[in-house]
Amino acid sequence: MDYVGLMRVLPAPLDHWFSAQGWALHPHQREMLARADDPATLLIAPTGGGKTLAGFLPTLAELAEAPKAGLHTLYISPLKALAADIRRNLLRPIEGAGLNIRVEDRTGDTSSTQKRRQRVDPPHILLTTPESLALMLSYEEAPRLFAAVQRVIIDEAHALAESKRGDQLMLALARLQALNPGLRRVALSATVEDPAALAQYVAPHPAPCAVLTADPGPDPDIRMLETAAPPPWAGGGAAYAIPDVLAQVRAHRTTLIFHNTRAQAEIFFHNLWLQNDEALPIGIHHGSLDRAAREKVEAAMVAGQLRAIVCTGSLDLGIDWGDVDLVIQIGAPKNVKRLVQRIGRANHRYNAPSKALLVPANRWEVVECQAALDAVRAHDLDGEPRGDGPLDVLCQHILIRACAGPFTAEDLYREVKGAGPYARLSRAAFDDCLDFCATGGYALRAYDRWKRLMQRPDGQWHLRDPRSTQAIRMNIGTIQDTDTLKVRFARNRGGAPLGEIEEGFAATLSKGDTFLIGGQIVRFEGLREMVVEVSRDAARKPKIATFNGTKFATSTQLTHRILAFLAKGDWQSLPNHTADWLRLQAEVSDLPDAGQLRIESFPWDGREHTCVYGFAGRNAQQTLGLLLTKRMEDLSLDPLGFVASDYATLIWGLKPVTDPAPLLTLDALEEGLETWLNGNAVMKRTFRASATIAGLIERNLPGLRKSGRQATFSSDILYDTLHKYDPEHLMLRITRQEAMRGLIDFGRLKEMLERIEGRITLRRLTRLPPLAAPLLLEVGRVPVQGMARERLMEEEAQRLMAEAGLN
Repeated sequence: MDYVGLMRVLPAPLDHWFSAQGWALHPHQREMLARADDPATLLIAPTGGGKTLAGFLPTLAELAEAPKAGLHTLYISPLKALAADIRRNLLRPIEGAGLNIRVEDRTGDTSSTQKRRQRVDPPHILLTTPESLALMLSYEEAPRLFAAVQRVIIDEAHALAESKRGDQLMLALARLQALNPGLRRVALSATVEDPAALAQYVAPHPAPCAVLTADPGPDPDIRMLETAAPPPWAGGGAAYAIPDVLAQVRAHRTTLIFHNTRAQAEIFFHNLWLQNDEALPIGIHHGSLDRAAREKVEAAMVAGQLRAIVCTGSLDLGIDWGDVDLVIQIGAPKNVKRLVQRIGRANHRYNAPSKALLVPANRWEVVECQAALDAVRAHDLDGEPRGDGPLDVLCQHILIRACAGPFTAEDLYREVKGAGPYARLSRAAFDDCLDFCATGGYALRAYDRWKRLMQRPDGQWHLRDPRSTQAIRMNIGTIQDTDTLKVRFARNRGGAPLGEIEEGFAATLSKGDTFLIGGQIVRFEGLREMVVEVSRDAARKPKIATFNGTKFATSTQLTHRILAFLAKGDWQSLPNHTADWLRLQAEVSDLPDAGQLRIESFPWDGREHTCVYGFAGRNAQQTLGLLLTKRMEDLSLDPLGFVASDYATLIWGLKPVTDPAPLLTLDALEEGLETWLNGNAVMKRTFRASATIAGLIERNLPGLRKSGRQATFSSDILYDTLHKYDPEHLMLRITRQEAMRGLIDFGRLKEMLERIEGRITLRRLTRLPPLAAPLLLEVGRVPVQGMARERLMEEEAQRLMAEAGLN
């Protein structure tokens, strides 16, 4: 279709306002106006390219020309703060053009009074999150509330599609589509590796979804930071680069310093502050900090009062936080798409190149950072296929639907299949979920507490006990909180909240222990009513708090790029210290190869060592270590332990491996996996997460919240019961699927074995090989304790590298 002939102009008030600002619409923004009546559109535009405004322009034009009471447009974002930011930006043209359009947000931070009013008198535009939308759809008045909705805008669609939050959102949109068949969808994203797959995901199945790609703008200015000191051989703190990072902070207006984990961010901020002799204003921002502390940092960023912010994924997405002109990524990014998203935080303007620096934390990460740079320059994004929609999310959706009123199985099945992730859902799988919601499954059907639904004589399903709606609504959502405890200063010191730490870490603390949180060293005073009370203590070296969050594994595509880079043999782009390391490896052994599995066997320090260069990512390499050591035990090879990285698994023991092929057949690994999984803690942890999403375990109850230990105790009993009496229970099947593609990541191992097609090369060496040497430092980190830890580690590193020929 020729959309040029359908090109719309803005209504006069908006057109005049844009002209007064000296602004002109970008081509993709005009195209979105022209496509206003399309059932679904995916807009891919660079960060700073005005894609959010492009998504809203048809809404603003329609409401300016013919304003009507009631909810017209829903905007869905993955972050509460993003919704609030969009509201501020959207009110500017609305108020400037004098339009009578109400814009409100509804998130977990919205007052209950405002939420009740919105259900009776909704605004024209409502900005919300997937969880809040699911909650609104659980009310009986949902058909009336959403009767007039014309458009849904899904921001940062790629981020939502990568998690169960996206699956829940697509089910909610399928419900909305059933209430209003004319509903139009717009999905917005800056980083999409497979546009066709994402379009299919967000569109109402089987409707088409047009993909509109904006001019990507200039390539980013991105390179590795040149540092005075070389990176260490192992570790992840990048403390060696702090003087060079501070020099960059001084040379720029505002710098975002990204880390992959919250604990790493805390350590780096602490070390950065100790060397910040000029007292440059620097903040820290991550999801475990108290909301007031985060908002204080955000306000200071917008006001231009901070020179740098040490942060994590909490600042990844499209919030415009002031005049950021440099992004620094500490540690290898592990994922090219995430790196591109972070780079886009700098020079957040259309056709302005972003500026970014990568700081590898160790020598292996130098190679990974170079591979990531090459991928960014080649516009080669990565991403793992999501697969079909998970059934635990569907179970929760069925309960949400029952809260809103009776339904027939046929209607709900037809509705659910309209969601992209569930387009291939079989009727048998749907009926399994419905039966689970109604009875709890075979082993639990004798217990009334898990009989949530019942069928009326006319065939419609409804809640067995209407009072259960409150508990169901209180547990809506797919975000799984790690068991955390609030941290605040002791009452006699003001009682101000600081944030949260993991319950397991808190259990290791004794009175007087110290740890880092929010960039401060605090002293543990005691536990009062499940709150960790602390005092300030700047005089001692802290323990490191552990925070809920994800430790990323290097993506499949990025590991393939690393292998291709190693095979190239031309390493001029690398610093000399790393290029020399690779050349020495090529002289004394072999370099890892994508076409075969390289294994080294060598003696060291009185033990036999086997290093398997699988390049399958940290989780899969960890699983490989568990399976190989179990197999080696069966073959009397006497393994003693192992350590894994994203690139290799190093096993040490009493006997050398002389024939690795029998250890690495797919059948042998799958057989070992079955045995290992049966009573494994990973399975119980995964079961707990899925059972909570599906409604089998309720963390939140009226007037009560279970502690992490209580929830774990309940879920472990349920897991053991089902495993013994109902091994094919729906929850156990879901648990297995989730574990295989999650913490265990067995799919990456299968991909590696399929890639090598049985080509395994064992190299027996008499000396320590250069590439394996850094892994031995990871082994040495555990037993070395005491005040001299860092000096001993440095001496151990020097000894190892000298042995490997790396003086």
